[in-house]
Amino acid sequence: MLKKSLTEDAQEVFRAIALIELGARMQVLESELTLSRDRMIRLYREVKGVSPPKGMLPFSADWYMTWLANIHASLFYNTYTFLKNEAGCSHLNALTKGYRLYLEHCNHSGAEAVLDLTRAWTLVRFFDAGMLQMTPCCRCTGKFVAHKHDLQNNVVCGACQPPSRAGKTKKAAAAKQASKEAALEVVMSKNEVPELAEHTVLANVAAVAALQPQRAGLVAQAA
Repeated sequence: MLKKSLTEDAQEVFRAIALIELGARMQVLESELTLSRDRMIRLYREVKGVSPPKGMLPFSADWYMTWLANIHASLFYNTYTFLKNEAGCSHLNALTKGYRLYLEHCNHSGAEAVLDLTRAWTLVRFFDAGMLQMTPCCRCTGKFVAHKHDLQNNVVCGACQPPSRAGKTKKAAAAKQASKEAALEVVMSKNEVPELAEHTVLANVAAVAALQPQRAGLVAQAA
């Protein structure tokens, strides 16, 4: 039995740490790395401070067909294929670097990252299994994620033709309501300032009026 070199073992550990920091599940680590399960669990606890979560991985390709998820999935997979085909990265390096670039783009544009690393990894697996394909948009000519054997001609992507209720989610409604409440508080605070100033002026006038008789009495005594 051939022993793995210390260099290869250290590289595997660094790859595992990179995947764990990006949010990889144990199933992803077991599929992509050659480390033992016990070592990966120990690494996960050291990096995250908690035990790895349990549960099934995403198994449906239909999740990537919804409007917002399709845009994010298309952005990530185009980045992944460029790194793998044009930059000459391996599958694992293209996955990690592509996902980091995706997160940086979302952070720079102020958008929430819809894809986690597990969803991104599953997306690549669906393409490898021949379940999905990249279809060009007839308007922007960009390629987006679609089901295998779907129509390829005169198809418009979700970015060029969003649905009527695009972006009208519960989270967006809550954010809009919060902004309205914050604006209302600002308006109310501005309206309270003149009232406070008016009360201060009236109080000063009353104080001056109360001092007038005392002043008159002092003047009479001095005379």
